[in-house]
Formats: sequence, C-alpha cells, structure tokens
Amino acid sequence: MTKSACLLTAIFLVWAHTAFADEFQNLPCGADIPKALIGKRSSNEPVVQTEKKYRALGLKGLGGDEISDQLSSVNWLICGAEYVELIDRRGLVRDALLFPPHSKTEPAFSGICQAKGRDLPDIILAVLDGSTAADLLPVKTAWKLDQKGARFVPVSGEGLVCPRSGIITLDGGR
Repeated sequence: MTKSACLLTAIFLVWAHTAFADEFQNLPCGADIPKALIGKRSSNEPVVQTEKKYRALGLKGLGGDEISDQLSSVNWLICGAEYVELIDRRGLVRDALLFPPHSKTEPAFSGICQAKGRDLPDIILAVLDGSTAADLLPVKTAWKLDQKGARFVPVSGEGLVCPRSGIITLDGGR
C-alpha cells in the first residue's frame, strides 16, 4: 500500500510540474523555437513576471491581439528574434512563427488585405514594402491566419496589397 501511495504521489508531482509548465520552460536559444513552443501551455502570469523569469532568453512581450472568441495572437521577442504565437482559448499554443525583421520602410502589418481590388476573407500577417507613399502597400512576405485550423499559412505576396491602417510597427511605417 505504501509503495502504491508513493508511486501515485510521484506520478502526480511529475504530472503537476508538466501541467503547470509554460511554453518557455526548458527553451534554449538556438533551438527550433516555433517547434518547441507548439503544443505547450501559454504562460498565465503577468508579462512582467514571465519576462523576469526567463531573462536568460531575452524574453520581452510585444503585445497581442484577440483574433476571435477561440484564438489570440501574442508576439514575443525571444533570443533576439520576434515570434508570433497562436493561442487557443484553453491557453494552448497551437502554432508559432518566426516573424521576419520589419522597420519603418518594411513595416509589419496585421489585418485585411486586397487582391485584384477585393478584400480577402482572411486576416493577414505580413511585412509590407513601405517605400511608396500610397495608401495600399505591396506585400513582401505574408501568412494568413487559418482560424479553423489555428495555424499560420504562407501566402504569395504577388498582387496582394494592404492598407497602411493595419501597420503595427511602432513607428507607423512612415
């Protein structure tokens, strides 16, 4: 009986440690970070505490968006690069993406884009070509958010344009 109780206690402690671990626990710089994040439970503590806890990763919260009742996106600086997580309402990281560098001349974008003069039905996450003063900017790199599958899907930027109003780069892309 004592052996059974000890075994059950040990199993519970291992399970509890795993169940309450967040996506950054045991994450080394140099790893395939998107792969390491997918399937993990998202941290449920304040961003400042998470940043402090994982200071060795250079972790910095960059904000997030509620995509739908079922899905949110959260941007993190991890090991010097920006990553975007798709997190479901249960707090599970469903997909993660290494987001390319962006700047004033190549701003980051999130929102609805157009192809052939028509709005696309999906939310697009992209880096735009901001070298012109036009209101609609061409896309350099893009992904659509597949809300049903909770994943990022690469899309061709050919013929795709997005409005300046969706630029999320801090300097506004100007």
